[in-house]
Amino acid sequence: MQSLVAAVLGHPAVSVLGEVAVRVLRITVFLSVGVFLAELAVAFGLVEKIAVVSRYLTSPANLPDEVGTAILTTTASTTAGYGMLADFRESGVLSDRATLVAVTINTFFGFAQHIITFYAPILIPILGFRVGVLYVATRGLIALAITLTGIAAGAILLDASNVGRSSASGGPTPDGGTADDAGDVFDERPASRRAAIRTALDATAEKVRDILPRLAAIYAVVSLLVAYGDEILALAGSDGASVTAAADGFAGLLGLPGAAIPVIAAYALDTTSGATVIAPLIRNGTFTARTAVATMLVGGIISFAVSTFKRSIPFQYGIWGREFGSKVIVVNTGLKIVWIALALVVLL
Repeated sequence: MQSLVAAVLGHPAVSVLGEVAVRVLRITVFLSVGVFLAELAVAFGLVEKIAVVSRYLTSPANLPDEVGTAILTTTASTTAGYGMLADFRESGVLSDRATLVAVTINTFFGFAQHIITFYAPILIPILGFRVGVLYVATRGLIALAITLTGIAAGAILLDASNVGRSSASGGPTPDGGTADDAGDVFDERPASRRAAIRTALDATAEKVRDILPRLAAIYAVVSLLVAYGDEILALAGSDGASVTAAADGFAGLLGLPGAAIPVIAAYALDTTSGATVIAPLIRNGTFTARTAVATMLVGGIISFAVSTFKRSIPFQYGIWGREFGSKVIVVNTGLKIVWIALALVVLL
């Protein structure tokens, strides 16, 4: 019996599922924090205070001031910010269209947190100051361009019918949410601080119960597929050379050095590994600062296929569900590819 238990616990799939459990637990914690903060911000009227800053983002995009709370929260935690937006969408504050606009505006603020946690302490030291700063600045400008695209889209595409709080007539909005529900969210505040906290905890528990099973199931399936990807490719008569082939096509099209191929392939699978591979090639003159940044951006484009499957699909489907989660993925990925492509035109 002990040998059977040891064999089961030692199986690679068990290790993968253990990692999934840790990842899902972490996401659940941040998601719970986001929903809880959203409820408290509404209950205590904090949104009016935050609106002084966030109104510069929400007002031009025709979004309610409250959404600025979620957007600014993304700077501290992307998951918490998304949790707030999911709560606003389900309560009727935002229609589907308005939620997509808000998610797009989130982009730069999600990028900002990575400057502190990854780019400054890890990537810039690996690449060197000049190339590292140029790369981070380029990625920052791309993220800012996406955010500004979201603001412009809101100015053009949104009106009072897309945000519940502004819809005085009530009833359903054209593409998601109800104005009556949104009015209840912001106009009927709890009578006491204790009641506000209890209401926020109840809303958070309900959200977690709804999302957690779906999140865990999708992450488990995707992680197992990734872990056994080589075996699946072998059964399908293919191998990992497809990533290198895609990288080769991009590099040849852009006129990058031949040494860009292994860099792109490495970067497409892991950012830190790609930076480690290209760093000595920058120092010996194989890459200039501009071609190095362009090579890493190309790797970033190819990596979207990998990262979307490994991270975006489980995360977005877990929070939004399959239908709306697919819309979020398409919008996010499409805008990133467009603006990275434009950045490559400028660099090359």
